[in-house]
Amino acid sequence: MAALPATHPQPTTANAPHGGHPHPHRNPHRHALRRALLRLLLPALLTAAIVLPLAGAARPTVPAPPPATLTTPLTPATLPAAYEAHRRNAAEAARMADAHGDTHRAAADRALAATSRRLLAFDGRGNGQVTEVLGDLAHARHIAVLVPGSDTTLDTYPRFHRAAASLYAALTHRPTGSRTPKDTVAVIAWLGYETPATVSTTVTTTTRADEAAPRLGAFVRDLRTAAPAGAHLTLLCHSYGSVVCGRAAPGLAADDIALIGSPGTGAGSATALHTRARVWAARGTADWVAHVPHVRTGLFGTGVTVGFGTDPVSVAFGARVFDAADAGHSGYFTPGSASLANLARITLGETSEVTRA
Repeated sequence: MAALPATHPQPTTANAPHGGHPHPHRNPHRHALRRALLRLLLPALLTAAIVLPLAGAARPTVPAPPPATLTTPLTPATLPAAYEAHRRNAAEAARMADAHGDTHRAAADRALAATSRRLLAFDGRGNGQVTEVLGDLAHARHIAVLVPGSDTTLDTYPRFHRAAASLYAALTHRPTGSRTPKDTVAVIAWLGYETPATVSTTVTTTTRADEAAPRLGAFVRDLRTAAPAGAHLTLLCHSYGSVVCGRAAPGLAADDIALIGSPGTGAGSATALHTRARVWAARGTADWVAHVPHVRTGLFGTGVTVGFGTDPVSVAFGARVFDAADAGHSGYFTPGSASLANLARITLGETSEVTRA
């Protein structure tokens, strides 16, 4: 952050302005003002550093039914019924959005209602939430859960789905000598929380992450009952999603947690996450998040803390830093990239094969 211009002493003069100080650098009121300006500027700078250039436009409320209520616990045997219940709910949401005149939302809902989709959760209300499985969860020995960052909604869900599909393809279309059978891996796109807008005050605080963390923890517990016992579970947490994972980490039943393009987790170190999982971190050389100030500071007496603390790829944080080459902030799941190859290795538990940064 650029310092405010220094105040230089001026010669004493009888013609000083009324109430003026011949030595303004000694003026306690000016020093107090300077401190106040610094406090005001920090949140603005953090916001400017974390946000993307484009913000999602506000949209009117779209009517949708409440989420489907499941009457049986989630188990391998009940997965098909759960998928069908949420698809029906998405189809009803599409009809209601059409009737409301929102063809874009209707199309998004309708795509999720297709018989090929495997939905573990769906809520078409407001910005919307969805949890989708790629692969055979009932038999998967290796499971990756993707946790998205800001501005991920039902309207922008296709780009999040593409990231999950890219990872699934990397897991199942590997070179012949190390090919992984499709029925042993699953990738889950978890849009299970209200993500912050990229241009908002919430994107600079842990507030949304604190709200999301219990939901992620509950989902992982349910996932353990729906997947085979002993399945290897990895959380891949992107951008603000890494803040969510950081807040959920204590007690989370995961084997690996990977923080990618992370502005910080709200914790000072990997040890402070209080998790039994291996903690990984990566940032591409073209990722703008490298310029985010890695600080945490209280906002004068509001109880709100701005910023996310220690840089996850720093030595001080203590994560296992892996190579993401020249990935940009949205490029960690690009097919053929070093970052995607390493994320696939982490998902498969091939930790010795992960290339380190």
